[in-house]
Amino acid sequence: MINKRTGSLEIICGSMFSGKTEELIRRIRRAQYAQQSVMSFKHSLDQRHEIEQVSSHSGIRLTAIPTDNPQTIANFVTTGTQVVGIDEIQFFSNDIVDVVVDLIAQGKKVIAGGLDLDFRGIPFSCMPTLMALADSVTKLKAICMRCGQDAHFSQRLINGQPALFDDPIILIGAQECYEARCRSCFVIDKQMPFAQKTAQENQPEMI
Repeated sequence: MINKRTGSLEIICGSMFSGKTEELIRRIRRAQYAQQSVMSFKHSLDQRHEIEQVSSHSGIRLTAIPTDNPQTIANFVTTGTQVVGIDEIQFFSNDIVDVVVDLIAQGKKVIAGGLDLDFRGIPFSCMPTLMALADSVTKLKAICMRCGQDAHFSQRLINGQPALFDDPIILIGAQECYEARCRSCFVIDKQMPFAQKTAQENQPEMI
């Protein structure tokens, strides 16, 4: 019997400033040191640094292909690629899930990093599905910038004040727009019950 190479999915998640990208880069570089064939991608929305680099807040960088289309990742990954790294995966459409599952079926190790919660404290886009499908999930913690406790939330600030629940979900920024906060220090003007959010997402499209 021929043993087919089995792929896998590793998810690295947490709030902003928790070290997700740094950990992603560490794992990718470890694979490179082991002489494995690696391809890295990032969502092209993230232009805080060089567009063709994954960059951590501490300044560690890794060359990556920028794209906003999950199919681009599928098209670029070659047969010989063993490890696929994807940063800021929460920004991709839900089509990224099918691409990741297909890469795993091809025997690739996929290592992906992203925010598990958006600025409202609600599970971010494709992340809940990817975390459920993952072989391993590493949930990192930041330090609350208000009280010093473990932080799980990304507090968005507009002119120094907490953003409103109905503000746009995506706003690219760093220390000038966000703080890591613990549950007690996190502030939002209202919360949507998770059951209500799930029901809305599962509504059939009108044709």
